[in-house]
Amino acid sequence: MTGAATARPRAGTLLFGAVSLDRYIDEDLVLPGGGALNMAWHWSRSGFPFRLLSRIGDDRPGLFTGFLERHRIDHSAASIFGSGASASIDIRTREDRQPAMDNYVEGVWKGFRLDSDGEAAIAGAGCLHAVLVDPVIGEILRLGDEGFLAGAEVSADFLDFRHYDEERFAATMRHVGTGFVGWPGDAGHPTVAGMKRVAFRLGRLVIVTLGARGVLVFDGKAGREFSVPVTPLPVAGTTVGCGDAFIAAYLSVRWQGAGLELALDRAKLAGAEATAWRRPLPDEAY
Repeated sequence: MTGAATARPRAGTLLFGAVSLDRYIDEDLVLPGGGALNMAWHWSRSGFPFRLLSRIGDDRPGLFTGFLERHRIDHSAASIFGSGASASIDIRTREDRQPAMDNYVEGVWKGFRLDSDGEAAIAGAGCLHAVLVDPVIGEILRLGDEGFLAGAEVSADFLDFRHYDEERFAATMRHVGTGFVGWPGDAGHPTVAGMKRVAFRLGRLVIVTLGARGVLVFDGKAGREFSVPVTPLPVAGTTVGCGDAFIAAYLSVRWQGAGLELALDRAKLAGAEATAWRRPLPDEAY
């Protein structure tokens, strides 16, 4: 569970997180979405081998299964289905083309717990990336406490840090080697200082993306911190999805043996590419 790279994923890579129905209210349009689905598309596109561990409801399953089949995304056909509604979120597009998201419904993720097959998959994984919504956070804590994560290189995307304080962040990072935080505020904010304290106290790697203002890296294992500049670009589409692209690119090269700096360079390029899309993924992906 360290932030160090491995030569190759030891026993396969798992992607664990919620998928959701993205309801574009102004357009009367429903698309498959969620951070885990976006990550899956990026990894499939790059040819990085992995398996998706998620849960969809039985209300509109074809939206997800069609997406997974078109992009040849490996998943557990049996355990991915749950009884009830899929998770969903309402999206409205503001005048600046950025989406406003609200009314998140957990659906089949409410009270979620992995079945024995899911636990076995995680116990045998070499690398695991978790996209953290509350039910996934709860499972990472449980799985870590029960020893299921002991053999894996674990990373996690802290989607909305407003729901975290330093204590909760530390509790999650005890089971995570590399944490990604998209931070919309100032780099000098006390909350960012708390991220650094956790990284150094636990010997973890925390990567904080600041949009056009660059990237902060707190490498607690090596006892160093540094910043990485980015070249600001005009946003032709939206910045939503840039974080997913960044993390997918970083992990796909880092987990195959690339150094930290090279992985960050690849991640920056991928994040910049995503600013051209009007949704988290390009239109042709859907």
